[in-house]
Amino acid sequence: MLIISYVKKIIKWIVVAFFASTILSVIVFRFVPVFFTPLMFIRLAEQVEKGQEVKLSHHWVPLERIAPSMPVAVIASEDAHFLSHHGFDFDAIQKAAKRNSEHPEKRKLGASTISQQTAKNVFLWPGRSWLRKGLEAYFTSLIELMWSKQRIMEVYLNSIEMGEGIYGVEAVAHEHFDCSAQELSRSQCALIAATLPNPRRFSSKHPSGYMLKRRASIEREMKNVPVFPKEGEDPPRK
Repeated sequence: MLIISYVKKIIKWIVVAFFASTILSVIVFRFVPVFFTPLMFIRLAEQVEKGQEVKLSHHWVPLERIAPSMPVAVIASEDAHFLSHHGFDFDAIQKAAKRNSEHPEKRKLGASTISQQTAKNVFLWPGRSWLRKGLEAYFTSLIELMWSKQRIMEVYLNSIEMGEGIYGVEAVAHEHFDCSAQELSRSQCALIAATLPNPRRFSSKHPSGYMLKRRASIEREMKNVPVFPKEGEDPPRK
């Protein structure tokens, strides 16, 4: 009985430590820039293991120093209901599940929102296990509760992988377009957004014909996306 009681206490303190540490980390990153993510370290380890040149290009910039078209482009490309959902787009999840079940031979269609991708990028590791998906849902709920949509977008645009060893819009702007994130054109923003399903396969520096078609499609969709609101502003109506 003494051993059981001791084990229960250990489990209790592990649970308390987990919730305390994760909630605290979400609160801290509400205000502090995210300079490194787990994925960055994973990619560095992969580069070393493969004997490749070690590369990590990442430059944090506040949202106001990113071209206004960039949030609009990723919303058009990745998450049309970002401003209205609370972390999960259940309609998109249902549509993806239906399409995947009806066409199992095709590439699996995902339905991750920008909030889910941000939670995964900042707090977790790549993978499709049930544990990781459960933690992703947990962290997504936390950031939606504690962060504004502007902060989620700011962290997303600064932490998302945008090429081999390239993370965030400021880094990809310098690496691929020789400019700052603030100087990106509408077309360049759409092209960057077009790579996000697989930025290690698709390049915004040397776009294929397929990428140029995706860029054009995203630019058309951007016409239906309201201007991204500033902190404290209500989302504009279409």
